[in-house]
Amino acid sequence: MAGVTDVIFRQICKELGADVMVTEFVSAEGIMQADERTRKYTEFTDEQRPVGVQLFGADGERMGEAAKKIIDWKRPDFIDINFGCPVNKVVARNGGSSLLKDCPVLAAVASGVAKAVGEQVPVTAKMRIGWDENSVNAVEVARILEDCGMQAIAVHGRTRAQGYGGEADWEVIDAVARAVKVPVIGNGDITCGADVVKRRATAVSGVMIGRAAMQNPWVFREAKHFLETGEILADVMIEERWELVLRHCRLAVESRRNGTEKQTLTAMRSRLMAYCKGFPGAKELRQKLCQVASVAEVEALAEYSIGQGILAEF
Repeated sequence: MAGVTDVIFRQICKELGADVMVTEFVSAEGIMQADERTRKYTEFTDEQRPVGVQLFGADGERMGEAAKKIIDWKRPDFIDINFGCPVNKVVARNGGSSLLKDCPVLAAVASGVAKAVGEQVPVTAKMRIGWDENSVNAVEVARILEDCGMQAIAVHGRTRAQGYGGEADWEVIDAVARAVKVPVIGNGDITCGADVVKRRATAVSGVMIGRAAMQNPWVFREAKHFLETGEILADVMIEERWELVLRHCRLAVESRRNGTEKQTLTAMRSRLMAYCKGFPGAKELRQKLCQVASVAEVEALAEYSIGQGILAEF
C-alpha cells in the first residue's frame, strides 16, 4: 500500500471505522540515512491510534536501530516488519517477500528488531504464504516469526509469484492461525462485511483490508454495520463519494510541506482514478483525472459527474 496509506488516507479510513492501521512501509536504510526526508512516511496523528509503523529491509541490526529511531520520534503502538511486498524493486534489495526464500535471514531480521525494541512496543510481521506455488511455507515461517518474538502475524493469502492475481488461499491462512499461539490476521479478497463474516469462521483473530479500501474506504463502515446487524448498507451516493474525493484533495494540498498544488494533484492522480472506479462515465472520467493539476479542476469534474444524476454502481 505504498503511496496509498499516507497520513491523510488513514485519517479518512479511521473516521469510516478502521480499527487498527499501519503506515506505508519504509526502508530501514532510508530511516538511517535520510531522517528528515524519510520521516514523513512514519507520521501519524494521535487520533489514528492504534497505529503501527512498517519497516522493510534485510539487516536485522540496522532495522533494529531504525525501529528505535522511529520510537524516539513518535512512539507508535507497534512496529511492523514487511515480509510480504512482491514489488521487484523491494525484492531486488532482499526485502519484502524475498526473505520467504531465506528463512535464516528472515529470522535474523525479526529477532534483530525484537531485541532492539525490547519491551518498548510490540513487534509484528506481515507475510505472504510463500514465494511461489512450489514453496508455500507459511506455517514454517510463522513458527519462526513466533520464536523470534513477533507478537502478531498478518498473512496475505497469495504467494509472491501471484502478485495480486488469482484468489487468496484462506486454507493456508487458517493453517497458520492454528499453528502458532500469537494472533494471526488474515488478509486477501476482503471487500465487504459478508467476506469478513466468512473469514472469521477460520482460526484468525482478525482480518485486514487493503486494496479494497483504495476505491471504497466506506468498506470499514459497511463491514461493521453488517457485523452488528446482518444488514447490507445502501450504496454510497455519488454526492458523498465526490465529497470525500474533494476533501482528500484539499487536505493533501493544505498539508503539503513543499511543492506546488499541481505537483500534489499530479501525485494523486492514480488515487483519484481508484476512487472513481464505477462512477458514471468512468472511462471518460479517468482520462480527465489523468490530467488534473488543481483542486478546482477536480471540483469541476465532480460537478459534471454529479450533474449526470446517476448512482455509481459497485
